[in-house]
Amino acid sequence: MTHRSPVTDDVAVELRRVVQRWHQLPLDRALSHAPAVRELVQQLADATATAQGREPAAVPDLGPAVLPDQLTVMAYDVCAAGLAADLDLATRLAGVRRLLA
Repeated sequence: MTHRSPVTDDVAVELRRVVQRWHQLPLDRALSHAPAVRELVQQLADATATAQGREPAAVPDLGPAVLPDQLTVMAYDVCAAGLAADLDLATRLAGVRRLLA
């Protein structure tokens, strides 16, 4: 049995671009952009929790090296919850990518 990812193609493309760009950033630039990325991660976590009837909880700050993984997990969760279109996730990821450029 083949399982298909809930992540839509447009979200997958933008997410891949953001993660790739993040890994190219010098540490000082990553640190300066970390709050904006953390904010998006938290917003996605909050929206997913609310949609699933759970209380939102703080996403732990595990440092800049972990942020791309946290963003990836939250993008997956948002898509699995069927919220990607409502949250305009692909556009929001594109905005983060432009911020990192």
